Amino acid sequence: MAASTDDRRFEILRAIVTDYVDTQEPIGSKALVERHALGVSSATVRNDMAVLEAEGYIAQPHTSSGRVPTDKGYRMFVDRISEIKPLSSAERRAILSVLDRGVDLDDVLRRSVKLLAQLTRQVAIIQYPVLSTARVRHLEVVQLSPQRLLLVVITDTGRVEQRMVTLAEGIDEENLVRVRTMFSTALDGQRLEDASVAVAELATHAPDDLREAVVTVATVLVETLVEDGDDRLVLGGTSNLARSAADFAPGLGGMDTVLEALEEQVVVLRLLAHTQRTGQVTVQIGEETNTENLRSTSVVSTGYGASGTVFGSVGVVGPTRMDYPGTIASVAAVARYVGEVLADR
Repeated sequence: MAASTDDRRFEILRAIVTDYVDTQEPIGSKALVERHALGVSSATVRNDMAVLEAEGYIAQPHTSSGRVPTDKGYRMFVDRISEIKPLSSAERRAILSVLDRGVDLDDVLRRSVKLLAQLTRQVAIIQYPVLSTARVRHLEVVQLSPQRLLLVVITDTGRVEQRMVTLAEGIDEENLVRVRTMFSTALDGQRLEDASVAVAELATHAPDDLREAVVTVATVLVETLVEDGDDRLVLGGTSNLARSAADFAPGLGGMDTVLEALEEQVVVLRLLAHTQRTGQVTVQIGEETNTENLRSTSVVSTGYGASGTVFGSVGVVGPTRMDYPGTIASVAAVARYVGEVLADR
């Protein structure tokens, strides 16, 4: 097949995808000729549609003479999106303004999913910063009473972990400063997965007069540093599924099965695990999700972070009939600004 024939058929496929996303109606050859300047006759369009159907890129619903894209058709369309339309400067400023007003990590993430759900009209998901990739930015030890201490660990991803420590005996101000200095020096700038080792070594080599206090603080800190915080997600815009209820095939369980899958955090985390890099958007279409309840959906996701470090993943879940160029652009933009905002905290 000549390259020009391939290109022409892709233009027809792209027109079918675009019109079907806009109208939710199966697309016929007559409508394509009327709406798009394809530069070929109706007969050629019909022939090309027949080839696209035979090759599995489009299909004919039983109740219509028109055609709709298949998962394979959407995949070719997504793979050949050569240029994602960038958001306008006003849109970018609006995103940054909304996220920058977040008062803490939780608020920034909640704002992110709300914003992304509004931009895409899909269900938005963001993963809390993965603890194992974070570094300790600051450790504070606050004395609440002679025997009670408050440990505050702040990471470079904006996460704040607080833990109470009860000592067997009281500690005076001078020794508290020594303990604080020991732990701050050992932890500063350490990745959390390395920090727990550093803390354990402190306990092993603690001076005799502070051994009990250091071991007690170290035990609580290790539990905090190795705590599994990778399974926390924030979802937004689940009501958007109702707008697309007709897109979720009853034969595949309908919208209820999609909601059930989204409630299983392990399922969603597995989908987001495909996204390991910032600046690269991953699109999983239909069967590619490898999830029974999500065969009518697509997942568009990317990593967010700063300075080459991925903090976590962000993305949307919606019907396979979605505006892929617009969704990809929105996911990429929100990911970029979430990373910037958290890195500046």
